[in-house]
Parts: sequence; structure tokens; C-alpha cells
Amino acid sequence: MSKAPDVYSAEPIPDAARAEIERLLQSGDLFRYTAEQDAPVTLLEQEFAQMMGSKYALAVASCSAALFLSLKALDLPRDAKVLIPAFTFAAVPSAVVHADCVPVLVEVGENYRVDLDDFAAKLTGDIKAIIISHMRGHTSDMDAIMAMADAAGVPVIEDAAHSLGTTWNGRNIGTIGAIGCFSFQSYKLLNAGEGGILITDDPDLAARAIIMSGAYEHAWKKHGDMAERCAHWQNKLPLYNQRLSNLSAAIIRPQLAEVPRRVRDGLSNHDYVANALNQCDNLDVPPPLKAEARAPDSIQFNLIGMDDAQAKAFAASAAERGVKVQIFGLSTDNARAFWNWQFLGDQPDLPRTRAMLMRACDVRLPARLTKDELDAVIAALVGASDAVAEPARAYGT
Repeated sequence: MSKAPDVYSAEPIPDAARAEIERLLQSGDLFRYTAEQDAPVTLLEQEFAQMMGSKYALAVASCSAALFLSLKALDLPRDAKVLIPAFTFAAVPSAVVHADCVPVLVEVGENYRVDLDDFAAKLTGDIKAIIISHMRGHTSDMDAIMAMADAAGVPVIEDAAHSLGTTWNGRNIGTIGAIGCFSFQSYKLLNAGEGGILITDDPDLAARAIIMSGAYEHAWKKHGDMAERCAHWQNKLPLYNQRLSNLSAAIIRPQLAEVPRRVRDGLSNHDYVANALNQCDNLDVPPPLKAEARAPDSIQFNLIGMDDAQAKAFAASAAERGVKVQIFGLSTDNARAFWNWQFLGDQPDLPRTRAMLMRACDVRLPARLTKDELDAVIAALVGASDAVAEPARAYGT
């Protein structure tokens, strides 16, 4: 059996970034608003918006910053209630709290997608916004969600941190709601270590976000045709200084050309492993929804017929074989388990989400892995499952 691969290291930054990074280091010109025009951050925004088919893009410090600025751009009242899936990263409810709003958690099913019945029940008249986290790249039923949101007159923000390259009925995820937010953290499809970007077709939302991101004094004039709308908001909105640096943009821009290849290979790798795991009685990889074309860089699967002790033993056995498995609900202090978000105070229990998280497994599966490396991952996971699920033999048999 091949040695289990390193699934955590990122791909090398393309050589095309080196000359621009060296130029920036020599000049010291790292601030996005120093250059009169064509600063790396400005070019990244233009190129990303074109790639996504959006009118406007704003590069910021992180996806969390993008979510926060999106909520503030919507001009929600203090303590506005915001629907979010209960299966997401802790940064999402944190962004809601940071925006002086109140998260309302919605159940998520065993396929990692929003429970539409619970969503409908909680979409009450006091809900002022919705964040849909496409968690780990799994797309909830956006047709149903948008229909209910539009009927209620409630704007939708897409947390697409894990979903760059995913489409829904041919539309890029992140372009379906009012605003889409993406991540440039190292484990994402585009890697700058940190960073994020928001996209929208609404010029007023874009202008408000630009000002609040830190376009102080007349820096907003460097946002091209947005300048007039930004001028209206100058000095009327607080500055949160969530800007992206030119150095980060220079690292990201050459990777945009790699997106199609990473999406293709990531999906191929995922499906190859998923098909193998689904042959195992104790492992189940939920299928995509019909309208969804995914761009995964990890794989999630559920443990079937295992109790807590067996689930923990499975993770330990996989680790012994060189593959780290995160079981969301059994990993200590996991930031994706809603009961660990103590900063929210007391919350109603969400039994369906809790049950899913107690058996949902997560394994990194980057696009760069070879077939031999994928086979080693499969062997480790199936071997661990077989070791745990195998009935204990009586002595002497």
C-alpha cells in the first residue's frame, strides 16, 4: 500500500507571481490606494468580477470581513435577526454578531444541506437577512431558498468560501443571492494565506461596502465608475478598515488561470474516492443535488451504524494509517459544531444537525493528488472502517 499523502500543503504559488511580488517589495508599494491606477488589488477585483460574471467586486481582509461588510452594506437595524445554517464555520455567526445582528440557526440534514422545512418555519417576519453557507462546497436547494426569500422580501448573502467554481443550474455560486463572499485562505481554491472578496450586481451595496472597507477621504475615486455612488456615502458610514494588500493580490492574480484545472481535478478526485467509499457498508458519501456541479477540495462522508466509541475508533484507526479524519461533532472544540459557539448564549437544540455532525467525517482532498495517493487515502479509510466494523472473534476461532 502506498504511503498516505500530505493533504494539507497547498500548491506552489505560480512563478508568474514572483516578478510582481519582487516589484512590490522593491517599491514598498503594498497599500491598495497608493497607485493612481491599476494597483494589484484593483486588477484582482476587475478580473475576479469578470471571471464570475458579476458587475462589482471588492477584495478585503478575509471572507469573514466580506460577510460582515455585506451585512453592514444592507443597512440592517441593530439586533436584526439573520438566518444561517447550523452547519457552518464559527466565523459566520461571529460576523453576524460583529454586525450587531442576531443569528437564528436553521437545521441541516444528513446531506449537509439546509433543511427546507425548518428554513421555511423560521423565515418569519422578523428575519431581515439570510446567509447561506455552502459548507464544504455543498449547495443547498437555491431555487427553493431564493423563492422563499424573494417572497418574504429578505436579501440573501452567499457564504461561498468553499464554493469557488461550483455552479447551480449553470450559474456561478455566489451570483445567486444579493452578495457572494469568497475566501483566499490557504485551504481554499485560491490561496493568499488570508484574504477574501465579495461580489454583487447592486451598485449601492458595492458603494457602501467600498466606503466601509476603508476607502477613506477620496480613496474611493480609485474605484472607477463607482466613484459617484461612493461620493454620496463619504463621511456618512463608519470605516472598518478591512482592506486587502497589494502583496496578497499579487499572489492571487496568477492563480485565477488555475481555477478551471483545480475545479476539474478536484471534482475528479472527489468522485473517484466517493465511488470507492460508497462500496463500503459503513461509509456513505451523499450525492450532489441535481442542479449542482461541484468544485470540491475535500470529501465528507457519514459513518453508518457506528456508535460514539466506534466512530472514535474509526478516526484513530485512520490516523494510524496516515489519514486524519475530522468527525465534526466528536472533535474536541470543533468550530463547526454549533454547541461550541458559546458566544451566542443559550440556543435551542437542533437535533437533526447534531445527529449529522456526530457522524459526519471530513478529509482534505486537494486537486493536486495523484491516483496512487487517492488509492492510499481510500485504503486507509476503508481499512479503518473494516477494522472497527469487524465483529469481535471468539478466542480460538
